[in-house]
Amino acid sequence: MDTIEREILSNRLRSWILQAGKLIRDKINDPLTVSTKSNPKDLVTEMDKEVEFFFATKIKEFYPNHLLLGEEGYGHAEINKTDTIWIIDPIDGTMNFVNQKQDFAVSIGIYHQGIGEIGYIYDVMNNTLFGAIRGNGAYKNSVRLPSLKNDSISLNESIVAFSHRWLMKNRFVNEKTMQQLVVDVRGVRSYGSAALGFARVAEGAIDAYITMRLEPWDMAAGRIIVNEVDGLTTDIRGKEIGLLERSSVISGHPEIHDRIVKKYLRKAVKRSAR
Repeated sequence: MDTIEREILSNRLRSWILQAGKLIRDKINDPLTVSTKSNPKDLVTEMDKEVEFFFATKIKEFYPNHLLLGEEGYGHAEINKTDTIWIIDPIDGTMNFVNQKQDFAVSIGIYHQGIGEIGYIYDVMNNTLFGAIRGNGAYKNSVRLPSLKNDSISLNESIVAFSHRWLMKNRFVNEKTMQQLVVDVRGVRSYGSAALGFARVAEGAIDAYITMRLEPWDMAAGRIIVNEVDGLTTDIRGKEIGLLERSSVISGHPEIHDRIVKKYLRKAVKRSAR
């Protein structure tokens, strides 16, 4: 995919994602049909499906040879990662969408031959768009985000985002290790949206985002955007994550990422999570 192709594709996607955001805002107070998927906390609404269908229709019309991997079932059954793939989470943070009507995002990453080319995360209710084109940096609305490498930071100055479940008994890491991390950092946050976690890392509002398990659509856009500001994204053992893999994730400022992985996570990962 050459520079002109990326630019045209990015502009088109930017227009579509803003349209999708308006669609959501226009219907935010309408009665919701909410159902569950894998468990009572894994929610899906008719709006999730409507937004994904919106993108599926646009992709089929303008890019019939491209593949779609989506959370809500409108994608292709077989995905060949050597092709151009749109990886879509129509509403990332559905629980926030249902309960709070804020702090959720539309998240889309486009990959060509396994390489992240374009990523967008749209904080719908705040009308804030994070985007990146490979090799061209990352932006918050129209403002370019600086490289995270420009600032050196110590662990005790850092803010880290992860779920409270890391502090309870879990099958991934020793909870006492995570409790010590809470003591050692400046502060801890939880957003309830993976996409917004990546966006906060990219803009430098937090220094690391850690999560137990994400699907490809949860992180497709975020990985591209964080990479364009020289951040690191790996699994919690510091290993590379495959494009279509479900995985644990730590994404962050390169110095903080490495310190957390080496000092806390790598030593604390339980055998059941290996």
